[in-house]
Amino acid sequence: MTDNDDLQGLAGEYVLGTLPLDERTAVAQRLANEPALREAIDAWEQRLLPLTALAPPQEPSSQLWPRISASLFTPEKVRQAGGWQAWWNNLAFWRILAGGGLTAALALAVTLTLQTQDTTGPGYLVVLVAPQDKAAGWIVQAGSRGGRDLSLIPLGSTSVPQQKALQFWTKGKDWGAPVSLGLVQPGQTVKMNLDKLPPLQAEQLFEITLEPATGSPTGRPTGPVLYIGRAVKVM
Repeated sequence: MTDNDDLQGLAGEYVLGTLPLDERTAVAQRLANEPALREAIDAWEQRLLPLTALAPPQEPSSQLWPRISASLFTPEKVRQAGGWQAWWNNLAFWRILAGGGLTAALALAVTLTLQTQDTTGPGYLVVLVAPQDKAAGWIVQAGSRGGRDLSLIPLGSTSVPQQKALQFWTKGKDWGAPVSLGLVQPGQTVKMNLDKLPPLQAEQLFEITLEPATGSPTGRPTGPVLYIGRAVKVM
């Protein structure tokens, strides 16, 4: 097989969805720097898209709709689960949300955050996504005391190489440089306050970078950006 055959085979499996998760992730990360791979994937998508019209419509079974209805987040189920805060703190819920894509995650997260606000002042939400494939990796919630208390909530676990660490940063619109909010552990929720920083503002930047084990030696981000997002005012 030629290199082009290998490329076409990889692109075809990517579009068909038959690659293992780790290989699919690796391909997604390559797309930003490999135009030939992007073109091959686009060609396969265009080639296979007409085939979807050949599949006849299927009538859902009588058992399917009750199962869908039973899975919805109805007000009664929310109350039985302990209120909106219970859903907000449910890690499995957020992982499902992340699998549904950034748009769904942001829309539902905003809804939940609006329901959990019980203090004066605006609340803010940030969905931190991977720059390569826009997969949601963390949620930042800042609602208590007008956005002064902040929670960083993981949607999964991030693989960190040895002698490396994840460092959390933020930068306001008129700030000269990002400010470190400290090191964070993969898969662990972090709660902190922003009392020493200016008030949180819409569009404020948050990001997580890969740094040396003890953190950035310069006080500025030095490693690659793993997750990034901007604050949205939700109340």
